[in-house]
Amino acid sequence: MDFSVTVLGNSAALPTRNRNTTAQVVTHNNSIFLLDCGEGTQNRIREYGIRFSKASHIFISHLHGDHYYGLPGLITSLHLYKREQPLTIYAPPGLKPIIELNLNVSQTRLSYPLHIVEVHESDLAIYEDDFIEIKPITMRHRIPCFGYLFSEKKERVNILTDALRDYKIPFDQIESIKSGKDFTHAQGYTIPHEKLVVKRAARRYAFCSDTLFNLDYCKQIQGVDLLYHESTFLEADAEKATERYHCTAKQAATVALHAGVNKLLLGHFSSRYPSEMLFEQEAKAVFEHSIASVEGACYEIG
Repeated sequence: MDFSVTVLGNSAALPTRNRNTTAQVVTHNNSIFLLDCGEGTQNRIREYGIRFSKASHIFISHLHGDHYYGLPGLITSLHLYKREQPLTIYAPPGLKPIIELNLNVSQTRLSYPLHIVEVHESDLAIYEDDFIEIKPITMRHRIPCFGYLFSEKKERVNILTDALRDYKIPFDQIESIKSGKDFTHAQGYTIPHEKLVVKRAARRYAFCSDTLFNLDYCKQIQGVDLLYHESTFLEADAEKATERYHCTAKQAATVALHAGVNKLLLGHFSSRYPSEMLFEQEAKAVFEHSIASVEGACYEIG
């Protein structure tokens, strides 16, 4: 079952010649979720061949422009494509009147139902289906801001390749075995389910947007397979980071270390620095499994 994140934008505050502001697409079991929607997001969606018509849920971290200015255009484009299925947007309070004003001034009546759900500090899931649930993570920023934690509901069950070959298991029996049934061979003997499968832990992905450095949310994201964390500044500018309620790459790595995550994906890079690799180098000194995100790259979760 696919579980991955594609980075559409990783620039802080302003788009640059080569990078867009924050946006990501999370794919899970053929479902598509958009995280933030900075300026130019729909161009990146087209450029990277993402089938956004399949997306029904957008999660906005906060209402600073570099995280949602692409949203009005995307909403309108979906209307022009004659979308019919509902679209739900989750965001801190304040987004609904902004979108309504935009639609009213342009006299646009959308071709599809649009629902905007306010996100508040909570331990409860704001979205769930049969396979995954999504909970908000409270960030410390100048305005209300949330990260989002994606958690699979069930452990994964895969058929052992050797078992498929050795017992000549028919394709139409695979789902039955994965659901817990034993396999009865054509010759009459039965192979226990436990000998045919390998079980893997449910996977988790944490998207941590703009925040002042703190460790308060480490418990919630403890042990996630992949942590995306903003790293706007390098440690030499730690004072600026604190003043602006952002993190340095070193601080992001410190969060990853304390939370015991498997991998750290860095982003939200200030354009003041000549190379994103400087962020990766700084983070690796604290947490070895740190990666500077690359726009257009797809990262497997787990």
